[in-house]
Amino acid sequence: MTGTEPAPEALPQLPPEPTEPPTVTAPAAETSAAAAPAAPTPAAPRDRTALRAVGRWSAAVLLCLGLGAGTAYGIGSMERADVPGLASEDDGRWAYPRLSLPALPEGSPRPFSQQSEAGIHHADLRRLLLPAPEGARQDKTLNGGWTTQDRYLSEYAEEAHPKIRLALTEYAVRHVAARGWTMPDGTSARIYLLRFASADEAGRFASTGVNALDNSIPGQPLKSAPTVEEDVAWDSRGGMPGVSAYPFLEPGNGGATHTRQAYVHAGDTLALVVHEKKGGAAAVPFHQTLVLQSQLLS
Repeated sequence: MTGTEPAPEALPQLPPEPTEPPTVTAPAAETSAAAAPAAPTPAAPRDRTALRAVGRWSAAVLLCLGLGAGTAYGIGSMERADVPGLASEDDGRWAYPRLSLPALPEGSPRPFSQQSEAGIHHADLRRLLLPAPEGARQDKTLNGGWTTQDRYLSEYAEEAHPKIRLALTEYAVRHVAARGWTMPDGTSARIYLLRFASADEAGRFASTGVNALDNSIPGQPLKSAPTVEEDVAWDSRGGMPGVSAYPFLEPGNGGATHTRQAYVHAGDTLALVVHEKKGGAAAVPFHQTLVLQSQLLS
């Protein structure tokens, strides 16, 4: 090699091979122009018009769905009486709590089952009393517990007391339970349950003591209603097996109060139901009370 020959170019030095592959971190916001994807070709004007139409229809559908959901939620959260077209006129019934028959002692049958044709109630008599409806003011002396024969007798006219007291003794009433309340409209309600040793004794007391087992014959006069007549509006169809109801009402709406009364005979138990109100005790809540108390005694 002469001194006039050019020196050979030095080969680039390759870095030594790493023992582990290096970690590559992509730049957070920078991208080389060479690596960027190619820009899409602009759509033809007709394609853009179609896309705009689809967008408008999609927005309209979403708006309708939103309005429909909002309306459904609004109706679902409203009370029935607040929804136009769904309001129902109040028919006068009272709002009683949900009723259930009381538990029985183990092995004891229901009063009118095949195992107890005598109509004996084995449940606590106080648990068979109809509870007071919503909005009622409870009577402190008739609070759903036991009461005396004298308190029961106080419902009747004074002249009837001797005969009824004698019958209570002769047929040996065992227990008397009672509940009373007053509604916001002024209606006063009272229920007495009298239990005897047998259905026969309860029936004899009802027949001879208070003259209660004939719809056409008024029973012993109440203190609040010396004269009563048959409640012809009462519909006895659909009654409870073994349970009979005998309702009466004071004629007209005069006097200090107007009274409706009824007896319910259910096996060994006799009930007296009384509703009083100045200007007229309404038929609907009275019949409702009578039906529900009959169900509890069935």
